[in-house]
Amino acid sequence: MTTTTTTTVPAAGGRGTPGRRGVRLRARAAWLVLPATALLLVFFFYPIATIVWRSFTEPRTGLGNYTALLHDGVSVKVLVRTLVTALIVAASTLVIAYPYAYAMTRVGARARGVLTMIVLLPFWTSLMARNFAWYMLEQRGGPIERLLGAVGFDGVVLLGTVPGVTLAMVQVMLPFMVLPLYSGMEGIDRRLLDAAGSLGAPRWRAFARVYLPLSVPGVLSGFSLVFIMTLGFYITPALLGSPQQSLVSQVIGERVNRLLDFGGAGALGGVLLAVTLVVLFAVSRVARPARALGGAVGHE
Repeated sequence: MTTTTTTTVPAAGGRGTPGRRGVRLRARAAWLVLPATALLLVFFFYPIATIVWRSFTEPRTGLGNYTALLHDGVSVKVLVRTLVTALIVAASTLVIAYPYAYAMTRVGARARGVLTMIVLLPFWTSLMARNFAWYMLEQRGGPIERLLGAVGFDGVVLLGTVPGVTLAMVQVMLPFMVLPLYSGMEGIDRRLLDAAGSLGAPRWRAFARVYLPLSVPGVLSGFSLVFIMTLGFYITPALLGSPQQSLVSQVIGERVNRLLDFGGAGALGGVLLAVTLVVLFAVSRVARPARALGGAVGHE
């Protein structure tokens, strides 16, 4: 006697359906990302690639522009001045913004809204208007000179100097430090501080051993953002600085607009790009153990 076994074959739309659905979802996601990717390629990567290419090909193909840059004492001095200025601006904004962002996490909703509005207020004002306001404050006979003269510092004029540019940049860049700090601090569980206090730790030690490590990712984000933006900032140094104490952005503008030295300007831009990539790499290397340390503190 022969027994016939009937095997039921799943329909074509059975197990294969979730896989096809996932492929469709990924395809739709790719179409959604395509406009932003095209915009970045056309208006960001292509100009940067063109600048780097011209730095190696104009006026002659090779490393001549970079060699001349390294052997040019003025350009090296300008690069060092720009790096030092960016470090000072980033450190100054961090010192000012850290307690402000911390206060935003401690107050109520209404006070937090007021503090947030104060931070965002500069974005509602034209950057050119803010720099002209600093021009009026720092000019000879202006309010800052009169104030310094009243406390015994006569004849101090900030306009046309690196300290004057640095002071204005700190005010311009301050929101870019406050917002990343607040974003990082807002997610810190304050019960960890209470737990540290219940174990006998003073407030300052609980803050230094618990809260500060957890806020390091926000600190690194804000510091790197302000530092990188300051490296290539143009408007403030152009309005408030001077040719004798110029920054890299002013030198690049001078080479492009007056000297038509596109290769040399591209070499300076390439050096700034390299510095930016190094900073981002260093921040990513530092942020990884910082996040791990924050996670370890959070689980203790």
